[in-house]
Amino acid sequence: MVAETKLYDALGIKAESSQDEIKKAYRKMALKHHPDKNPNNPKASERFKEVSQAYEILSDPEKRKVYDQYGLEFLLRGGAQAPPGGDAGPMPGGMPSGAFEQMFGGGMAGGGGTRTFHFSTGGGSGGFNFSSPDDIFSSFFKSGGAGMGDDEDIFSQFNSSGGSRGGRSARKESYGGAGMRRRPPTPEVTTVERPLLVTLEELYRGVHKKMKIKRKTYDSRTGKRSVEDKILDIEVKPGYKAGTKMKFKGVGDQEEGGTQDLHFIVTEKEHPVFRRDGDNLVAPIELDLKEALTGWRRTIPTIDGKQIPVSGGGPTAPGFRETFPERGMPKSKKPLDKGDMIVEVKVKFPTSLTLAQKSHLKEIL
Repeated sequence: MVAETKLYDALGIKAESSQDEIKKAYRKMALKHHPDKNPNNPKASERFKEVSQAYEILSDPEKRKVYDQYGLEFLLRGGAQAPPGGDAGPMPGGMPSGAFEQMFGGGMAGGGGTRTFHFSTGGGSGGFNFSSPDDIFSSFFKSGGAGMGDDEDIFSQFNSSGGSRGGRSARKESYGGAGMRRRPPTPEVTTVERPLLVTLEELYRGVHKKMKIKRKTYDSRTGKRSVEDKILDIEVKPGYKAGTKMKFKGVGDQEEGGTQDLHFIVTEKEHPVFRRDGDNLVAPIELDLKEALTGWRRTIPTIDGKQIPVSGGGPTAPGFRETFPERGMPKSKKPLDKGDMIVEVKVKFPTSLTLAQKSHLKEIL
């Protein structure tokens, strides 16, 4: 059980994480929030500082041990203050007096500088002082950067013109030399979305589709690119609605930064009879004025292939609806339950009437 987890939370890891996991988490977070990638985002600069300082403690087994047992405030305040006269025995919690000074380089009084830690507002003059985030970042990648590869070019990816960020250009030259190979930043992995056209009948029953795609591949060892075919199995479940996404991770084009994700978005084909409204199916029918006034009869096909007679004795008002329960689409989370089928009446009025017709209507109505 650790005293607190705020440093682990800053890196998005668990308290029991290994050193390799700590390094990988720092690499990911530092690259994401680096000020050179976010020049107009002060919050990113603060996050870069926080993750760098969290890494400085957690990457050192001794500092991490003290943090796990006593917490961040203990580090920031330099441990418990010993009474005058030197060694006063153990500190609170069982840590021997003087061990903090030995572990963090002595000099418990005076210390300071301008470096601060953003997880706490506490901290005394004898507390632990952090290195600058730029120095932590530089040291990390010079030492191998968690063995992730491509670290020799990391400063070419985060290089302000003229080395304006605190002398990073000088550190870059001392690391890679004036003739260091440069290349453009590694592209971020993207998500590609494609429509998947399906009929209402397929969405009613559910359907299994095979989709053939062409994807670009990249060989990081040779730098060569090629194109290959790939077959994807897509399962459309009963009741899926338009806009439902079926996600395939890492099946798209393979680039230097990784492999694209591919999302298929359900797109309903236009149906000759029905218009879908949630789980309901609306079947519009059109009546002429005579039918609307005197009566009408229709036969409506259902989505599952049956036939239902529908009629009205008249008069029938425009917008009249008749509902047939459980004749609609299955509900995706409860496929045994279904929506309704709704017959909706539209009345087509004549565009013109003769004087005789108007006279007759006046007499009738």
